[in-house]
Amino acid sequence: MPLVTTPALVLHTFPYGETSKIARLLTPDHGVQSVIAKGALRPRSKFGARLQVLSDGTAQLYLKVNRDLHTLAEFEVTKLRAELAQDVARFAAGAALAELIMRSAPAEPHPEIYDCAVAQLDRLVQVQEDGRDAAALAALWAVVGALGFAPSLDACARDGSELPDGRVAFSVSDGGFLCKACARGGATTSLDASDRSVLERLVAAHGEPVGELSVRHAEAHRRLLLRFVERHVAEGRELRALAFWQELS
Repeated sequence: MPLVTTPALVLHTFPYGETSKIARLLTPDHGVQSVIAKGALRPRSKFGARLQVLSDGTAQLYLKVNRDLHTLAEFEVTKLRAELAQDVARFAAGAALAELIMRSAPAEPHPEIYDCAVAQLDRLVQVQEDGRDAAALAALWAVVGALGFAPSLDACARDGSELPDGRVAFSVSDGGFLCKACARGGATTSLDASDRSVLERLVAAHGEPVGELSVRHAEAHRRLLLRFVERHVAEGRELRALAFWQELS
């Protein structure tokens, strides 16, 4: 039962018994791990208020082979991100991001998922009010891409052929844009040149500012993202935090 020291992002926590807490941590080299912080709810616990959702730091944990629950020995906070808790819309977006990873991350470690999550949460903290909706959408699309489910926007998602200029059809079931031939007779969402450009910028943002979205754009793109995630990422699992973010927005 080796003691492992690793960067870790707190995805979720809940009480266990009267004095302990269970947390779900995202780590770069050990994937998502469930840990028990014994005595974390006691007044003089060494964990104190450190295990806050969406904070990250350095965790020391005893990894048990062939076990689903490990013991957390220490957690030193690097970034608490208290700013997210002061804005319900930002926190809701961050919680949706964490839920996506917790429910859909592969069992094996993928450092790029950890790096993406940390970078996008920092972006949600730093973005100005008028760019908050766009930043939340870009953050969630970035995580969808890091999980391996990025939509096809460069070529037809069905046959790989060239896409038309301007207005284009987006197929949730096919996972991206469709050429004119493949779009005929199918259930698609028609995006004009403006909405297409916004979606392309959101998906390819990679931390770059996207700018302010109109109310119409933001609402339409939230619905599109939710439908895409439900079809390709959630695979029938209920994602309450994502639904709350969509309804709240």
